[in-house]
Amino acid sequence: MEILENVSLKSFNTFGIDVKAAFFCEIQSIEDLEELKNTDFYTKEKLILGGGSNILLTKDFDGLVIHANLKGIKKEETTATGQIVSAMAGENWHDFVLWTLKENLGGIENLSFIPGNCGTASMQNIGAYGVEIKDTFYKLEAYNLETGAIKIFSKKDCQFGYRESIFKKEEKGNFLITKLYLELKSEGNHELKTSYGAISEEIGNLGKETNIHSVSEAVINIRKRKLPNPKEIGNSGSFFKNPVISGSKLDLVKKEFPEIVNYPLNGNQFKIAAGWLIEKAGWKGYRKGNAGVHKNQALVLVNYGDALGADIEKLSKEIRESIFRTFDIELETEVNII
Repeated sequence: MEILENVSLKSFNTFGIDVKAAFFCEIQSIEDLEELKNTDFYTKEKLILGGGSNILLTKDFDGLVIHANLKGIKKEETTATGQIVSAMAGENWHDFVLWTLKENLGGIENLSFIPGNCGTASMQNIGAYGVEIKDTFYKLEAYNLETGAIKIFSKKDCQFGYRESIFKKEEKGNFLITKLYLELKSEGNHELKTSYGAISEEIGNLGKETNIHSVSEAVINIRKRKLPNPKEIGNSGSFFKNPVISGSKLDLVKKEFPEIVNYPLNGNQFKIAAGWLIEKAGWKGYRKGNAGVHKNQALVLVNYGDALGADIEKLSKEIRESIFRTFDIELETEVNII
């Protein structure tokens, strides 16, 4: 393990923001973490970076950046309907999904082509096309940054919510997720979810049988059409959460915007399509300098070149203020702003 100084983080975040870390190290094992803990650098303010896919860096970090690059995927115990599998936090999420498909294990095919690593995926409770991490979650292991102990977190312990977990709330900054365990289904037990979005239509266009492999292929095709590739244009996927409002609030908004896109939830709550709100307010395709809103997906803010994190953050605030003025609805960011 080597500790570097004054390191650019441009290649460690999918927005491609060029800020610097005063100190930087890459962790490839628990032993590396234990070695790091015994150095003077460990007393500094710490920032954990995985795939850098859900973060907006707005300034240099005057502390220690720990790049979690632990690797390894394996089958654990067999269950009555499938298999427990594990992935270390530094494994690329999409590569992990492809591995499960190769093993003919189902459950996360709808989460294909989501950028980032497995550690961040569990912290964020990523979701797409009717599926979230919590649906197949079994447990995870995390390193207590203060004590150096490994703690096991159950699904209940993680307190999963809509793009939320305990690691973004009470335990924010206290743990480094090291290993994720999922419970997946074997052939004959697959539970396909194709009603969300245009998955069924896309499978029909492919002319293929509906199974976990064609669902994955359909999701990949849809995402490629709708979302910019971070390798080609800096972005962090969906920047905002879909807001949830009451039925009475929805009725008020419908008086002026009867076509508002919404999805009923439990308890007279409704999820509103944030992308629709942003597009309706005229932001889709907007650009100022190198910061902008993607032309095909209003939920995605992009870095066209050398935008500063502060430029992206300023744009996000302007959009939030605009949505509140227009619809009296507050948007929350899905991306973590540092």
